[in-house]
Amino acid sequence: MLNDHSSPATFLATRRSGKPRDLVAPGPDADTLMQMLAVAARTPDHGKLAPWRFVVVADDRRDALATLITDAYLAEKPTASAAEIAGMNQFAHQAPALVVVLSSPKAASPIPVWEQEMSAGAACMNLLHAANALGFAGGWLTGWPAYSDPVRDAFGAAPERIVGFVFIGTPSRPLDERPRPEFDRIVSHW
Repeated sequence: MLNDHSSPATFLATRRSGKPRDLVAPGPDADTLMQMLAVAARTPDHGKLAPWRFVVVADDRRDALATLITDAYLAEKPTASAAEIAGMNQFAHQAPALVVVLSSPKAASPIPVWEQEMSAGAACMNLLHAANALGFAGGWLTGWPAYSDPVRDAFGAAPERIVGFVFIGTPSRPLDERPRPEFDRIVSHW
């Protein structure tokens, strides 16, 4: 069983993201989403810098996000196919809730930017854990929109970067396990 909540250890051993395209209503209400963000903010953070930000994209802003992403994509790839454009539009409309997580490094800090970026990644992971803990599923995507400066500029400014789009909702079907790396390939002893 995936995302087994019988104990914290069992949950972590069975944790699985939901595919954003398969996440449907109900999604978290505003208070529940704020609880999730509070958990996400309890991430390792060397120097107490909070080198990340969360931008909630409300449901009534999804069409605007789709337009933003599509326009930015066409500006970069004017010969994009209809299928590519449809994919950009679909990206913005997945799942009932969407949080854009930004790495927001504090360059003047003596804490290396790399550590700050890792903290932002940990904040995304904590957001996924919080979604699961509160009875939902989440999926963390990057893709082309995460690397587009015009898309980033709608949420922040350089040197900030989009760490990911975290989609949250209820799985429309049972989650599938994905292949996991073999331990011999990823674990060694020194």
